[in-house]
Amino acid sequence: MKRSTISSRDYLTFFATAKGSLFWRISGLFLLIFILLGISFDFITITLAKRYSDETMQKLNANVASHMLQHVKPFVNGSLDEKSLETIMRSMMAVNPSLEVYIISPDGTMLTSVVLHREVKPRTISTEPIKKFIKDKGNSLIYGDDPRNIGKSKIFSAAPVYENGVLLGYVYMVLAGSEFDSIALALQERYLEKIGLRSFAVTLGAAFLIGLFSLWLLMRSLRDIIDGVKKIGQGDLNARIRIQSEGELGRLSVTINQMAEMLLQNLDKLKEVDILRRDLIANISHDIRTPISIIHGYVETLIIKQKELSEEQRAEYLKTVITNTERLERLVADLFELSKLESKQITPKKEILYLLDLIQDLGAKYKLRANQKSITFEAECSIGNPTVHADVAMIDRVLQNLIDNAINYTPEFGKVRVFVSGDGEKAIIEVSNTGQGIPPDEIPKIFDRYYKVESLAGRGTGLGLAIVKNILDMHDTKIIVHSEPSKNTFSFTLPLVLK
Repeated sequence: MKRSTISSRDYLTFFATAKGSLFWRISGLFLLIFILLGISFDFITITLAKRYSDETMQKLNANVASHMLQHVKPFVNGSLDEKSLETIMRSMMAVNPSLEVYIISPDGTMLTSVVLHREVKPRTISTEPIKKFIKDKGNSLIYGDDPRNIGKSKIFSAAPVYENGVLLGYVYMVLAGSEFDSIALALQERYLEKIGLRSFAVTLGAAFLIGLFSLWLLMRSLRDIIDGVKKIGQGDLNARIRIQSEGELGRLSVTINQMAEMLLQNLDKLKEVDILRRDLIANISHDIRTPISIIHGYVETLIIKQKELSEEQRAEYLKTVITNTERLERLVADLFELSKLESKQITPKKEILYLLDLIQDLGAKYKLRANQKSITFEAECSIGNPTVHADVAMIDRVLQNLIDNAINYTPEFGKVRVFVSGDGEKAIIEVSNTGQGIPPDEIPKIFDRYYKVESLAGRGTGLGLAIVKNILDMHDTKIIVHSEPSKNTFSFTLPLVLK
């Protein structure tokens, strides 16, 4: 979908209504994160830059102490030659004022030192960094104690002093002394103010503004989703959310639109079901009222005219009462059975079922009824006596309902046929009858609980076919209907038990 343009009115409306909203909360958090990231970045950068500078300087001056020993011997006959040392040490410091030169005993005691502009009190320092430096030959960054500042560390150069194979001490040179620190600190403050803070402020401001705009676009899409959901929640199921992106919010919009469409479809189905329910109640009321009225009328006649009626008339009236009582009983029983099937209160108890025996029993039962209507009834099996694994009572009920339905809708001199065949894996059971066909557009609906075929209205409630469908669903098979203008065939399959 084409994205709408952003006008100045959009901005004004947004900022006027966003106070205290999620937008400003996220914006504040966004700014805080940027500030913390900026401070962390500057701290890490300065720390790494210092280590880089220290390691560079230490490697460049790693052999300074060794070179000094090539020009002067600190010890003569085991005693410190302070005059010669001071001369050479001051010469070196004149070339590099950041140097601080110390002579250290093997146990770390300071024997003498040359430091510009300051006297250093003798103290003991750790010799472990010195030994590590000498062993590593200056290849790694190593910090040693600062004789002038207890607790601080400095980069250094060191070399052992031997006389006649005996270790007399170490030359310990601090490469970046206090003078160097003072100058470096002043320069660092100046450059940090001119470059660091300015660049940090510009970068932070630009990033924050870009992030703010991006967040505005994000919240704008979110507002559309919220507005759409509000409309749907207020009952407008035709409301739809504009799809403005293909990301997460776009997928969320699609999902909400699909949900609204599904709710709309379900609402239409509920309306249809409610209409069908009212029709069913009307049909059931009629079907129940008719036998009750007949029973009431005949019983009332028997009571009022019991002396005037002959024995034959009383017997005929009582027979009519029994017939309508049975009809009413079947109707109520069908309703209860269908309700139990739909609520899963009944489950199939499968066992071996011989189909030929079943259809022969049904043939014997229904031939007399069919003959009374001048209808030809046939029950045949083309594959011997096939066996299936099913609930005997349930399949018997399925065939009874289908045969009852076929006889009810077959005209005089018509034909009803039950036929069993097979394909090697499944038994195919068919119940067909001659008579009026079912309109093709109504075939998918005839098994619905609340549906009656318009052209066949008045001949039943449709409960029998609804029961058939539920039972076959429990047996993992489907009922198939094939209708012609003068013939209807209902068929289903059951897996054969292979011997």
